[in-house]
Amino acid sequence: MLLAQFLVDFFIYFSVLLKKLFITVILTIIFCGNFFAQGGESCNPEWQIKPVINHGFILIHRTSIGHLVKGYPTIYELNVSRPTWGDKTWQIENNKPDIGISFQCIDFKNPQQLGYALTIAPYVEVPLNAREKKSRVVMRLCWGLDYITKHFDVNTNRKNIAIGSNFNSFVQFKWFWHLKLSERLRFEPGFAFTHVSNGKARNPNLGLNVVSLNAGLNYIIPSRRSKTQIRCVDSSTCVRSKNEFLFFTAIGFNQREIASPDMKVITLSGAYQRNVRNTHKFSAGVDLFYDENYQIDYENKFLVKPTGFDQMRMSVRLGYSYNIGRISLPIEMGYYAFQKAKPDGYVVSRIGVRYYSKSGVVAHFGLRTHFAVAYNFEYGLGYRFYLK
Repeated sequence: MLLAQFLVDFFIYFSVLLKKLFITVILTIIFCGNFFAQGGESCNPEWQIKPVINHGFILIHRTSIGHLVKGYPTIYELNVSRPTWGDKTWQIENNKPDIGISFQCIDFKNPQQLGYALTIAPYVEVPLNAREKKSRVVMRLCWGLDYITKHFDVNTNRKNIAIGSNFNSFVQFKWFWHLKLSERLRFEPGFAFTHVSNGKARNPNLGLNVVSLNAGLNYIIPSRRSKTQIRCVDSSTCVRSKNEFLFFTAIGFNQREIASPDMKVITLSGAYQRNVRNTHKFSAGVDLFYDENYQIDYENKFLVKPTGFDQMRMSVRLGYSYNIGRISLPIEMGYYAFQKAKPDGYVVSRIGVRYYSKSGVVAHFGLRTHFAVAYNFEYGLGYRFYLK
């Protein structure tokens, strides 16, 4: 209890501190940027530091969470990143993206029911046009871990039906512009979509979605070393065939009701995948779900326990994946072609992260959802077969 109270106090203090620190950091960056730019030296970037402030609104995707919205949330970010040099094929194909880690504090403007959130998340920022210029559109993909100070509690916080646990998954998509101010300083305005939920590992779990405008200042820390001339480009991540099959199995857990036992979800998946480029992959496949939660829905509807194939749900799906080297970021949409009970409707979707090893083994982490509400996380392994 003492640790929990300490964390709550720390988050509140940290939020207030960031508001004051943000202005100081921006002024320091502007001063340093102008000071170093006067020397006229060419910039050889090694590290970058970027404070960002976001201001927006909570997207009310269910009317039942409307009472939790008390104001317009603010997100404070401190980002540390490194630019890629173009010595690997995937870096060139993604227009030499920046790779970094983001530390964020979210003030939901409802300290009694939602509290504050502290996030740590790796990210990649991919320029959407190949040519470097003073104004450049960039897309950020970010997925990490989030700690929220206030979650549902039947005794003290029963109105918070959005978040059921302290630890949650954090997903952020951001689109912004590089506006070059000097050799070492960029202004980066844009907009973002931020999602926080625990994948129904703990109920309730409607999740929180924040849509925001943001503004950041990126200061490039120059390297003392001279830039190495690239003589050889590593192409080991290039796919060996345009066509492939992916099979994986995964396990996940969710809850049916608040404080109820964990329910298993086992997934068997097979898909044909077409590699348009190393960075773009399209797919069509079939998912089978052995879902203990669904089996209760079946029993409630038909008053008998399901047997045989009636224990399963099957969906057919289409998907698209954006690939960054061996990391793949799939977005998939499916339709339940077979299910005797229909507790969640017909449409199922998935976002995830996959790692394609050189040997063909694939590590899979996904979030399965029904109409923007998380259903379960998936933890799995699979294999990729190339077709000639």
